[in-house]
Amino acid sequence: MMTTGTIVGILGIILGIIALFAGIFLGRKRYSELLSKAREEGERIKREKISEADRKTREMVEASRKRIEEEQRKLQNEISRRRYELNRQRKHIAEEEERLRRKEENLRRLEREIRQKESELQQREERVKHAEDELMAKLEEISRLTVEEAKQELMRRVEQQARLEAAQLAMKIKDEARQRAEEEAREIIATAIQRCAASRTAEVTTTIVELPSEEIKGRIIGREGRNIRAFEAITGVELIVDDTPEIVVISSFDALRREKARVILERLIEDGRIHPARIEEIAKKVEEEFEEHVRKIGEETLVELEIPYMHPELVKLVGKMKFRTSYGQNLLAHSVETAKLAGIMAAELGLNVEDARRAGLLHDIGKVVEEEEGPHALVGAMVAKRYGEKEAVVNAIASHHGDVEPTTLIAPLVAAADAISGARPGARRESIEQYIKRLHDLEQIAYRFPGVQKVYALYAGREIRVIVDANKVSDLEARALSEEIARTIENELQYPGQIRVIVIREIRAISVAR
Repeated sequence: MMTTGTIVGILGIILGIIALFAGIFLGRKRYSELLSKAREEGERIKREKISEADRKTREMVEASRKRIEEEQRKLQNEISRRRYELNRQRKHIAEEEERLRRKEENLRRLEREIRQKESELQQREERVKHAEDELMAKLEEISRLTVEEAKQELMRRVEQQARLEAAQLAMKIKDEARQRAEEEAREIIATAIQRCAASRTAEVTTTIVELPSEEIKGRIIGREGRNIRAFEAITGVELIVDDTPEIVVISSFDALRREKARVILERLIEDGRIHPARIEEIAKKVEEEFEEHVRKIGEETLVELEIPYMHPELVKLVGKMKFRTSYGQNLLAHSVETAKLAGIMAAELGLNVEDARRAGLLHDIGKVVEEEEGPHALVGAMVAKRYGEKEAVVNAIASHHGDVEPTTLIAPLVAAADAISGARPGARRESIEQYIKRLHDLEQIAYRFPGVQKVYALYAGREIRVIVDANKVSDLEARALSEEIARTIENELQYPGQIRVIVIREIRAISVAR
């Protein structure tokens, strides 16, 4: 590459040659002037070029210096970064080496401990083996049994244990089967309740008699009330004649008297002649015919339940049940409802439906038998047997309150139907004082037993929950306690339906996180 000086030299030579030629042609003077100017111009150009070259050279040197300094700075930063990274890695490696060294020391220590424990275990195994040998020798000496005989004895005990476990398994399977049977029984009972539509009797102490017209009330009352006074004196009931249009009310706690008075009043209204002598005459006729009226009620009940035949004396007793109540529930309505429930459940189970209905209808027949004494279930069973009822029906009547053991499948059905009918909400009534007293008595019976902390009577007295002290009563004792409380309630209280006794044993472990 040509330098600036070289270029300037070449230019000077060229100018000299030009001047030479000019001198030759223009003359020497002209040549000198031109040569001088050329030299001056050459010098000027040379200076400018040299100046320009120096400036560019300085700029190039400065730019190079800056690039070199920038590269040096970057290189220095990279060196510093790599030096830092290298130091960090050296430190990490040193830490890893220290950790590995400690692990190696721990491994050596564990190996020493394992070897030591292996040695101790080997020594212990040797001692145990020696002790077993000595024990076997002593056992053979004490029991006078060889090893083979001891094996046979062990096998015999294992067999006994297996038999015990098999019996426990059989008991578990039996419990599961019983649970499934209970679920099916609940379904059958629920179906029976849904399908049963027995009528509800609202009469307790009054009977309403409808009148053909309002003017008949005056004839019933009579002049100065003599007819109504005679009627009440003869029938033993209270006759209420008020402003209610076309009805009068017969009031008496004796349902039999109310029914007789109703028949007498209806006949008087039908006859139209109402005076004391006529009242007395019709009362005598009704008294004579009332037994036939009761029998007709019994026959209508048999027709309703589709029972083809029953001894006439039992039919009369069935009719009499219409005029008896139990805890405010009409006895005949209760018996009909029990018969229908028992019949439906028997049909679901494939049993004799007629026998179930007969037993359900007659289960409380002992309550209307006046000449016999004793529990009404046993009295009713005796009367049913006397008048030719089947043994299955008799047993169902006798066992529906647990006085005797049930011997047929119909008996528990009748007992269940009786409980359902009596426990139905609204079926039986009692005063608020009796209700509160019964709940109080239930709770007090449970409080007698040791370990009982709290007692709650729930569901209108159909269930009591007994909370016991877990430190005083175990799980097995809790089960026995529920049975003892249930037996005490059965022996001491009178109640409709059933009462469930639930004993609750609870353990609470309490800790506080602070």
